Amino acid sequence: MDLSPLTRESAGLARAPKHLWRQPRTHIRIKTRFHSDNERYLSRDRDRTLDRPRPGLRRPRMSWPSSLKRSDVENGLSGGRSPLEARPGLVLQAGQRRESFLYRSDSDFDLSPKTSSRSTSSPGDLHGEDMIVTPFAQILASLRTVRSNFASLTDLQDRGNSNRRSSVSQPPACKPSSPEEPSRRLALETMEELDWCLDQLETLQTRDSVSEMASHKFKRMLNRELNQLSETSRSGNQVSEFISSTFLERQQDVEMLAPPPQERKRRPMSQISVRKTTPAPALVAIPRFGVSPPHEDMLAQDMEDLGQWGLDIFRIGEHSGDRPLTVLMYSIFQERGLLQSFRIPADTFLSFMLTLEDHYHHDVAYHNSLHAADVVHSTHVLLSTPALEEVFSSLEIMAVLFASAIHDVDHPGLTNQFMVNTSSELALMYNDSSVLENHHLAVGFKLLQEHNCDIFQNLGSKQRHSLRKMVIDMVLATDMSKHMNSLADMKTMVETKKVTSQGVLLLDNYSDRIQVLQNMVHCADLSNPTKPLPLYRRWTDRIMEEFFTQGDRERDEGLEISPMCDKNNASVEKSQVGFIDYVVHPLWEAWADLVHPDAQELLDALEDNREYYHSMMPGSPPQGRAPPGAPPGAPGPDAPPAAPPAGDKFQFELTLEEEEEEKEEEEEEEEEKEGGKEEEGQEEDT
Repeated sequence: MDLSPLTRESAGLARAPKHLWRQPRTHIRIKTRFHSDNERYLSRDRDRTLDRPRPGLRRPRMSWPSSLKRSDVENGLSGGRSPLEARPGLVLQAGQRRESFLYRSDSDFDLSPKTSSRSTSSPGDLHGEDMIVTPFAQILASLRTVRSNFASLTDLQDRGNSNRRSSVSQPPACKPSSPEEPSRRLALETMEELDWCLDQLETLQTRDSVSEMASHKFKRMLNRELNQLSETSRSGNQVSEFISSTFLERQQDVEMLAPPPQERKRRPMSQISVRKTTPAPALVAIPRFGVSPPHEDMLAQDMEDLGQWGLDIFRIGEHSGDRPLTVLMYSIFQERGLLQSFRIPADTFLSFMLTLEDHYHHDVAYHNSLHAADVVHSTHVLLSTPALEEVFSSLEIMAVLFASAIHDVDHPGLTNQFMVNTSSELALMYNDSSVLENHHLAVGFKLLQEHNCDIFQNLGSKQRHSLRKMVIDMVLATDMSKHMNSLADMKTMVETKKVTSQGVLLLDNYSDRIQVLQNMVHCADLSNPTKPLPLYRRWTDRIMEEFFTQGDRERDEGLEISPMCDKNNASVEKSQVGFIDYVVHPLWEAWADLVHPDAQELLDALEDNREYYHSMMPGSPPQGRAPPGAPPGAPGPDAPPAAPPAGDKFQFELTLEEEEEEKEEEEEEEEEKEGGKEEEGQEEDT
C-alpha cells in the first residue's frame, strides 16, 4: 500500500471509499410551516431547554439558521395545526425498477457511488440503504462516516444525530486519566471541529453554488451518454443532437440569419402584441362548466375523472367546444375554493380565461390550448399528492395553476433556437434568453389589463407582487435548456435532506418552496410519457408534426434543419426512447424520490411506454406481451415484423441505412479480430 502523503494539490483527485455513499434507509418528511414568526420564536424558546447550544458554536447542529426569514408569500394555512407538526412518510425505498443513467458509473471523474443499478443487484446487497449521487450529499455522507469512525477509534462517546447537541456539554462517558489527558483533549477538540463543519455544511442553502456541482456532473454524464448514442447510427446521432440542443444550456456561437425583408407595420419594441378581442358579454347565469358546451352530458361524464391522472384532454376539448383550458381552470378553481378565497368574480375569471385561450394558436399542432389544459390538470393532480397535502398556501396554489395556464400562450410552434437563429423580433427584445418563456409571461400578464380580465383585482399589494414573482420564476423554469439545472437542484435538495436533518424537508424559505413548485410545473410539462399509451401516442404525433412543420420552414428558407425536424430521416421511435432515457426518466425519478411512494405508478407507466416505443424501433425483437393500453394489433410474442406504412417511406429508407451501417461495423470488427489473430500467430512463431 502506498502511504505517501497526500498533498493539497492532489487532494481534489482523491477518491472517497464508495461504501461511504451508501446511507441507512431514512424517512423524509415535509414539515409544516410556521403560522407566524412569533410562533417560531415561541417554539424555539420552548425547546431551548432540551436543545442547548454547543460551546464554541453559534447554533446547535441539525437546526436551521436563525437568520432565515419568513417567505414573502402569504401563508394562508388552515388553523389547528401545530408549528412543529411533521407529515409522516416520503420514505425513499429501494425498488427493483430500472434506474436512470444518473446511477451509472462516472469513474472518469470519481463521482459515482455505485457501479450497478439497484435493479440488477441482489436484494441483500443494498437492503436498507440509499444510494447518493449528488456530490454535495456525498461529501456530507462521507464526513458523517468519518466522524463516527473517529469516535470509535478514540473511544469517545459517539453522540449521534439525535443526542449530539444535548450531550455536548456533558463529560465523556469515562473520564480520561491524567497521562492520556492531552491526547483525549485533542480528540475532543477534533470532534468539536467536525461537528462545527457538519453544522455549517448542513445549513447551507443548496440551491445556488452547491447544486452547480450536481448540475455539472449530470451534464457531463449526459454528454457521455449522448456521445455513445450518436456513434450507434445516423438516427442515433440525430436524437443525440436533439436532446443536446434542447435540454442542455450551451454557450456557442450562433450564426445570425435574418429573414427576408418584409413589409410590416413598425411599432415600439417595448410594446407587447396582443390580439384585440371582443369583450365577453356579461353572464347573467354562469354555466356549470363556465361555458355552454355542445355536449354537456358527455363533458360532465369526462369531468368525473378530474382528480385522476391520465384524464383524456382530447375528449374534454371535443365535448367543450374547443374550450378545454377554460373548462378545466374554472372547475379546478371552484373545487379548490380559490374564487371565494381571493374574491374573484366568476364573470371576470371566465372573461380572462376565454381571452387567454383565444391567444393560444389553434393551428399549432402541439403548443396549443389542449397542451396548456393538460399541464394545468397534471399540476392539479400533483398538488393533490398526499405527501404535499397542506404544504402550500392558497396563494401558492393559485400561482402555480395560473403559471401552468399561461406558460405557452401565443406560442408560434417554433423553438427558441429558431427564434434566435432568424433574429426574430422576440429574440432581439429578450436578448436571446428564454425568448418564448419571457414572451408567454408578458402576454399572460398583459391580458390581465384587458376589459374585465383582472382576476387579481382584490389581492393586496404584497400578495400581488408575491404571486407575480412566483409565476415568473415558474414559467421561466419551463425553458427546456434549463432542464439539467432544475434536475440537479431538486436532486441535490432531496439527497441533502436524506443525509441531514433526520430527513425532514422543512420548506420554510422561498428558495426551497419555489424550487418544488418549479419542478412540479416542469414535470407536468413533460408528463406525456407517463400518461396512458393511447394519449401518449397522440401527443407524440402532435409534437412531431410541429417539429416537421418547423423543418419544412427551415428548408424553404435555406436554413440548417434542426435536429428531429427533418421528416425525411427522423426516427420517431428512437427519439422517444432517448427522450425518456435521458430527460423524462431522471426527472420523474427525482420527483418520485421527493413524494415517495405517491409517484410509483407513474414510473411504471413510463417504463411500459418506453418498452412500447423500443419494441417499435427497426430491428427490435418482438415483445412477449403488448404494453397496457396498447392498441389492438400491437406486436405480441409471435407476431412477425410489421411492414412499414405506404406513406412512411423515410422510415423504410432509414431502416436500410441502419442495416448497412451495422453490416459495415460488423465487417470492421471481424477484420480487426482477424488482424489481431495474425499478429498473435507471428509473435508465437518468433
